[in-house]
Amino acid sequence: MNKPRVLLADDHRIVAEGLTSLLADEFELAGIVEDGRAMVRAAKELKPDLVVADISMPPLNGIDALIQLKQDLPDVRVVFLTMHRDVAYARRAIEAGAAGFVLKHSASLELVLALRAALQGRTFVSPDLAAELMSSSRRNSAHTAADPVTALTPRQRDILKLLAEGKSAKEIAAVLGLSARTVEDHKYRLMESLGIENSAELIHFAIKHGFVR
Repeated sequence: MNKPRVLLADDHRIVAEGLTSLLADEFELAGIVEDGRAMVRAAKELKPDLVVADISMPPLNGIDALIQLKQDLPDVRVVFLTMHRDVAYARRAIEAGAAGFVLKHSASLELVLALRAALQGRTFVSPDLAAELMSSSRRNSAHTAADPVTALTPRQRDILKLLAEGKSAKEIAAVLGLSARTVEDHKYRLMESLGIENSAELIHFAIKHGFVR
């Protein structure tokens, strides 16, 4: 019986290579890529059974890569393996169609479980985040702010404006004196607070509310 084929996507190649031994007993390695754009290309070309991806990958992060990939491969099964403990990332990933969300520090215990669940059509979220994710989703569904712009911090407004101008996380980081990872954190907190599904909707929101002409 052939083993399920897994594509690994992580901009730290040493992490991806380390996962190969963890998965070797049950899965076959289809390939390793180091950014979101390469992940999209490789998944379309190699047609793996599963994709294990990091979130913070320049120049295209894992969640945006998944959204692109779903357009051509709607049944693709992507499990995110990330250091991001923030529930906003988990919620955004699941809403984008992820089959799982595992924290890197729990990979040795949870990644294989998440991949097994994905193969069975189920969604796996690290227990450390599962309850918080449910609470966050309920709060977001109940959120009906009359003017959501008033809830944004000055830093969030700056980042929203620059995103709408077409700047990447790396370019925004250079302008504001932040790290690209911090910019991504702000971006997903924005999406969480505004109840927005993806980057395109975030830019539409910025235009609608006058952040750019």
